[in-house]
Amino acid sequence: MRIIILILGIIMTMLLILQSSVAADYTLNIFGNANDDSTINMQDVTYTELIIIEYKEPTQLADAKYDGEINILDVTQIELIILGKEKDLTLLDSAERTVTLTKPVEKIIAITYPNVEAIKIIKANEKIVGVSDDIKTRNIFYPELSKFPSAGVASIPDFEKIVELNPDIVCTGKIKSMGTNLENNLPNTIAVTCWDMGRLEVMTKNIQMLGYIFDKQSEGDQFCDFYQEHIDEMIKDRVSDLSDDDKKQVYFEHIEDYRAFTIGSSGHEVCVAAGGINIAADLEPSSEKPIVQIDQEWLIEQNPDVVVKAVNCKSGLCGYGENDAEEMNKLRDTIMSRPGWEGISAVENNEVYLIDSDLIGSTANFVGAIYMAKWLYPDIFEDLDPQTFHQQYLIDFQQLDYDLSEQGVFVSPQ
Repeated sequence: MRIIILILGIIMTMLLILQSSVAADYTLNIFGNANDDSTINMQDVTYTELIIIEYKEPTQLADAKYDGEINILDVTQIELIILGKEKDLTLLDSAERTVTLTKPVEKIIAITYPNVEAIKIIKANEKIVGVSDDIKTRNIFYPELSKFPSAGVASIPDFEKIVELNPDIVCTGKIKSMGTNLENNLPNTIAVTCWDMGRLEVMTKNIQMLGYIFDKQSEGDQFCDFYQEHIDEMIKDRVSDLSDDDKKQVYFEHIEDYRAFTIGSSGHEVCVAAGGINIAADLEPSSEKPIVQIDQEWLIEQNPDVVVKAVNCKSGLCGYGENDAEEMNKLRDTIMSRPGWEGISAVENNEVYLIDSDLIGSTANFVGAIYMAKWLYPDIFEDLDPQTFHQQYLIDFQQLDYDLSEQGVFVSPQ
């Protein structure tokens, strides 16, 4: 009887593991996530035990202690992670670098503004001791953090200042060389992590990982629920029934003229999430960046239904520091008046839009997706007010006292 009960227990555990693996949209890249789903829980303990008795094949992340072996020490480590009592944590960052950091993490330096925004999302900003130079120019969005010491920018970090501030961790951009540069010039007591905070497809995974690193898992869960409700349920579900023939053909231009977002870019993912077809999706970029130079003749031939232009905000144009949309609207008129564009459907039908690049290529990219969904399909999203959603994000996840009905210019037309 005891053997039957044990077998039944194993079967039930296997079913739970299978269910979890199927349900996950991504793999949480933290060592201890033995069953490769989106969280670390008791299923990972059981899965690791099954690996130890050779009932399951080993997985990379089952090596929770990251010592090259899977044994009872990994089971203990997973249990400690679940309890929030682990003394160290190993993860794969956005550049696929393996990083081990000491817990708890008390001092953070973030040297890209999307990283700072993400850290604010999970309310770990009280741990920040240094920021990047670009935070200084965003003093309205970061009223307190813009006063913090500057540690340079991701491409040119201030190593001396970082050592002086002595953080437990430095969060930099997604490019592997950025992490390598920091590692080669900082003491090994400082963990270095690379983060891609500009793409919808990795948004929830990265927020969840930050939650584990900074012991803010419940805050990470709260944001991911908010994100899923608006992006997956409110936007993607509504456009999922559209056929390709019914979807709008979109030319999504980068901040540089006649350069378009392709597959793998933030702009492409925002366009797809909003139900659009990115006409430049499959073009081959000439560099590692998923941005491609296009010809005006090609664009005219494609004749897109909608044109969206990302705008690099500066004083007098757009952003949280601007209240007058006149210059943004003038720029839109200039774009619509480009030679040869008069016959493009998007221009003829007045479906040319400008959007603040911070709502496309940063942690707030999901806000950009909601604006775009409203532009593409106003009838489907008749009940959707992007500004209301944007305002809720600022209040609930950026702790920002800012009234969008009175301040800010982010899109054109308003």
